[in-house]
Amino acid sequence: MRVLRALTVAAAACAAIGLSTPFAAANQDPGGRGGNGGGNGPSNISVNPYSVHQGSTMQVSAAGCGHGGTVSSPGNFPPANLSAGSIGFATVRVFNHASPGHHTLSVKCNDSNLIATHRFTILEGNPSQGGIGGSFGPSTAETVIGAGLVGAAAIGAGAHVVRRRRPLSSRV
Repeated sequence: MRVLRALTVAAAACAAIGLSTPFAAANQDPGGRGGNGGGNGPSNISVNPYSVHQGSTMQVSAAGCGHGGTVSSPGNFPPANLSAGSIGFATVRVFNHASPGHHTLSVKCNDSNLIATHRFTILEGNPSQGGIGGSFGPSTAETVIGAGLVGAAAIGAGAHVVRRRRPLSSRV
């Protein structure tokens, strides 16, 4: 019983030390400027989607730019502003004429000279036109067919009513 208690205490101590290590590393301030994100430079950059078609938009996020920053990839999209906060976001639109393949984007914080990069892929061709459903009208042929079906249904309904009608002589 004593061995089990000792092992439990040792496991809890190891877990506490192991879980506190990432927090201690995240709160370091190598420049001595004080505060979290005080010019440490961009980190944890992510792009969504990773593979994007020419002419499409892509969401970029980065941590460590407390006062915002700039996202750029010359020849692929114009520079975009990264929002301020613990995690900054920017939406970029890839040029229609951007060359397909693997490319690199750069993130630079407004309060730091450090630049971080991240890779992404540009796919050839236009993006799909998702979300447009219903905004395209029917063609002339579809309209004529639909009108014919409605007319046939009206004639059929009229014929049914006429056949089911009782003669007036039976009513007294």
